[in-house]
Amino acid sequence: MKAAILRAYNQPLSVEDIEIDGPGPGEVLVKTVATGVCHSDLHCIDGALPVPPPSVLGHEPAGVVEAVGEGVTHVAPGDHVIGCLSAFCGTCEFCLRGDPNLCGGAATGRAGDAPPRLKKGDEVIHQFAHLSAFAEHMLVHEHALVKIREDMPMEQAALIGCGVTTGLGAALNTARVRPGETTAVIGCGGVGLAAIQGCRIAGASKIIAVDTVGWKLDLAKELGATETVDASSGDPAQAVLAATGGVDYAFECIGLAPTTTQAVAMVRKGGTAVMVGVVPIGKMVEIPGLDMVLSGKSILGSMMGSNRFRIDMPRYVDFYMDGRLKLDEMISARLPLDEVNTAFDKMKAGEVARSVVTF
Repeated sequence: MKAAILRAYNQPLSVEDIEIDGPGPGEVLVKTVATGVCHSDLHCIDGALPVPPPSVLGHEPAGVVEAVGEGVTHVAPGDHVIGCLSAFCGTCEFCLRGDPNLCGGAATGRAGDAPPRLKKGDEVIHQFAHLSAFAEHMLVHEHALVKIREDMPMEQAALIGCGVTTGLGAALNTARVRPGETTAVIGCGGVGLAAIQGCRIAGASKIIAVDTVGWKLDLAKELGATETVDASSGDPAQAVLAATGGVDYAFECIGLAPTTTQAVAMVRKGGTAVMVGVVPIGKMVEIPGLDMVLSGKSILGSMMGSNRFRIDMPRYVDFYMDGRLKLDEMISARLPLDEVNTAFDKMKAGEVARSVVTF
């Protein structure tokens, strides 16, 4: 099968033919239909996230089950599925207390003496985020998949696999925004646009979109933002404070230290800054300690939208099908696997909300 491989940091992915094993116990072979291109994949290419080459990247997929291994009960051949990096074991403390997104899914991998899921000749190809979605097929544990209704379009379903679940869940699950509360969202890429929609669905009275790109701010208003702040024309925190006196929740959806500091500055007394974007490894965030204490502010980390994806994703699919969740507007480009590096170029240039690789 064809797959896009990270061979070296700061280099384009290499599209090659590799081999994929058959499903063992608990495993599922999935024909990839579509996969979103996420900024976390770019972090891997840049070396900001420690992923060892050679690895097949990609972690926002939707597809169709082709075969299942012994003991698989959740899906069967022909089922439509979304893959999620929040693979869960089902037995650890995090899973049992209702936080499967924090499990890590180590128990869903193959044992060290088992053959690799992916290889090229004698070379082992590493699997990324339990999925490796930049490939024509995926071999994953069933606990990395959720079955969805078959009338859901696959390109839109793919977005739910990471970006939408991360942003929507940050508002609905992590912050639990309540009707009438005020919010700001920093960064209007795929995750930020989903967070804006989560705030809208939750009933927030103000949803302030913050970005430096005009067309993204326009799209943010189309998807639910009540007003916008152009961060290229001044301090966005001061603009939000001037307009609101401080919001109840500020969502940082880029993954930068300065914008995280801005999010803390934007919230009112007793408000909460929610860290959604992935800050690269080794980067520290500065926050004003006196402000945090005297203003009673909080910071929440939101790992993949605090998801329980077997519950959340079918609901998000229903949100799309009944018109509450807008996904068509978030897809800026559709490209074949051979052009996956073009998708990253468009991302770095700020030309897309979300690109989707189609098969």
